[in-house]
Order: sequence, then structure tokens, then C-alpha cells
Amino acid sequence: MRVIVRSLSELCITAGTLIVLFVGYVLFWTGVRAEGAMNDQMDRLHAEWSGESGRARPVAEAAPKPYEPGEPFAIMYVPRLGAAWHKPVLQGTGTGTLKKGLGHYAGTARLGETGNFAVAGHRRTHGDPFKDFPLLRPGDAVVLTDGTTWYTYRIDKGPYRTVPTDVAVIDPVPRVPGYARPGRYLTLTTCDPEWGHSHRLIVWAHLDATQPVDTGQPEALRR
Repeated sequence: MRVIVRSLSELCITAGTLIVLFVGYVLFWTGVRAEGAMNDQMDRLHAEWSGESGRARPVAEAAPKPYEPGEPFAIMYVPRLGAAWHKPVLQGTGTGTLKKGLGHYAGTARLGETGNFAVAGHRRTHGDPFKDFPLLRPGDAVVLTDGTTWYTYRIDKGPYRTVPTDVAVIDPVPRVPGYARPGRYLTLTTCDPEWGHSHRLIVWAHLDATQPVDTGQPEALRR
């Protein structure tokens, strides 16, 4: 009997150790790797935008180049989430892509264009980019740049809770926030609850202002 009890105790200790190690991996190591990956993506963008990468500096064109799957094309700033909060935006929402930053839903509008520019991000793990998503409020600024232009969006509604199958939230004209006609909209999505994925949290915004990067940072980032 003592042998059985001792064996069960050892198994429990081993299982507990494995669980602690796994939680540590999820909470810490994926975050470390994600932060490094996101910084790498932003470094690539800054190098491209400054011409240091050997590629031509981006310019505003009548027919801009398409977004490449899995590649970064913009940086997002959300002052409500912290003065130092800024993340790369990559094309696509696949698992590998969302480990390196925020993901632009394929098929939704390009940044700043008419339609709905929709972006997803992890709430927890892989850098926790949208950990504080519930703090977002109407009137908050969401600022993005593609290296040539600053785009300042203003949140109109959210956080709104729905289910993953509610794909209408990224329609070109989302109805829940009250939009009735085509415009230049932004939708942000993340998982809910904080450590689950049974639901989604959504915020919607409209394009409030644009300005060339050469004129300096927009007012929303200078407050």
C-alpha cells in the first residue's frame, strides 16, 4: 500500500511540475519569442521606409502594391493601451502570422481606403498584444502608418461581444455600430474570455484624419 501511495505521490508531483513548466512556457516564453518577432517585423519596416534595406522607399501611388501574405506593411499605435504600445500589422490571420504581430483580414479593405480595414490580434499569449482590449472606449484613437502616411481612426463603438461565426462584424459596412453607408472604417477583433476563445470582442472606428509622415506625428500621438 505504501508503495502505491508513494508512486501516486510521485506521479502527482511530476504532473504538477509539467503543468507549471507548460504554464511558464505559455505565459513567458511565447511572449519573449513574440516580442522579438514583432520587433524584427517593425525593424524591417523602418529599414524599408528609410531606404536602409536596399529596397526603394515607399511612395504614395495610384496603384499601390498588394499586401504580401505573412509580410508586414504597417505599424499600429493605440494610445489608450500605453504610450509605448505599438505593433506591426501583417497580411493574413493565420496562426504563424499572428505569432509575429497583428493580422489584416484578407479580403477586407486596404489601410485608409473605402471599406472596412479589419485587423485581428491575440488577447493572451504570443506577446499579449490585445491584453487590455476591454479598456478601449468610443473616441479613442487608433493610429497607423504605412511609411508614407499617418492614418488616425476614431473608435465609434465597442468593445462588443459576439461569437466567432459572426463574420458580419468585418463587412464593408458593419451594421452593429450604426454605419449605414460606405465609408473608411476600421475593425479590431480579439478573443474573449481573456484565456479562452469561445467569443470575440470587437471595436469599430472611422477614419478621422490623414497626414504625410513628413509632417511629423499626428496629434493623437503627441498628447
